[in-house]
Amino acid sequence: MECAKWLGAAFAAAAIVATGCRDGGTSAGRQSYDVTGVVIEVRATNNEAVIRHDRIEGYMDAMTMPFDVKDPALLVGLKSGDFVRFKLLVEPKDSWAEGFQVLSNIGPQEVASKPAPVLNDPNGVSFYKDVPELKVGDFLPDYVLTNQLGQPIRLSQFRGKALAFNFFFTRCPLPDFCPREADNLSRAMRQMKADATMPANWHLLSISFEPENDTPKALESYGRRHQYDPDRWTFATGAYEQVQPLGSHFGLYFGRNVTPDNQNHNLRTVILDPEGRVVEIIIGNRWEPAQVIDALKRALKPAR
Repeated sequence: MECAKWLGAAFAAAAIVATGCRDGGTSAGRQSYDVTGVVIEVRATNNEAVIRHDRIEGYMDAMTMPFDVKDPALLVGLKSGDFVRFKLLVEPKDSWAEGFQVLSNIGPQEVASKPAPVLNDPNGVSFYKDVPELKVGDFLPDYVLTNQLGQPIRLSQFRGKALAFNFFFTRCPLPDFCPREADNLSRAMRQMKADATMPANWHLLSISFEPENDTPKALESYGRRHQYDPDRWTFATGAYEQVQPLGSHFGLYFGRNVTPDNQNHNLRTVILDPEGRVVEIIIGNRWEPAQVIDALKRALKPAR
């Protein structure tokens, strides 16, 4: 769930009162849903459309999010303000939209004039405005978290190692968001462990922004599902007063105290060098394990 310059137009959405319905599976492991909503932005270069969609019965509540499109030709002619009907296809590790039908156009000006949606909590989508935006080369301040063993940890404990960390929540329903990132980190971990040329001082960290649900037991179970090695990959969460400003350094936003189908969030993966400097900030969910591995290797190269 990504938007330009952190919140941007993704929250400038029209309120839609409509019904999404489940068609049932169209092939093994695939579910199909009818969805309606308003197009906020068409991102042709990314093969996706940002849509403020209505509630999808049996799957998720109304929210604003980008939908992948397999065939870029389907985006031709779509524009901001279009009220559309489309199919959402969901497989165990992927999801995408197809079959767009434009029902009407409410106009981009009306879309932009609508207030941001209100979720279950008045702080449902928020970030700390007072923390500085960090860029490549900046040092990351220290934050306190709790790991999957129930132990308090600090980011400073990973100094001396190249660190790749991302943000997630274990109940994330879309297979190509949090679960895809966990699968990619798992693949990266296994590849680096098997690479005799890879320096030994690296670590992975996945930080949940849903502390009320993601207890140490839930985090440890999630890690086991993704074949994690606790010596190489830590799962953690923390108080909102720690996780929110940490994510806000990189433009992360997420809902507080909301149901999983009402969770509106974007994605960030960050690589730090052994001194705690930012080496790379990866936006979104389209990265592959090789990108994280290469960034960790760069982070471990001696300064010239």
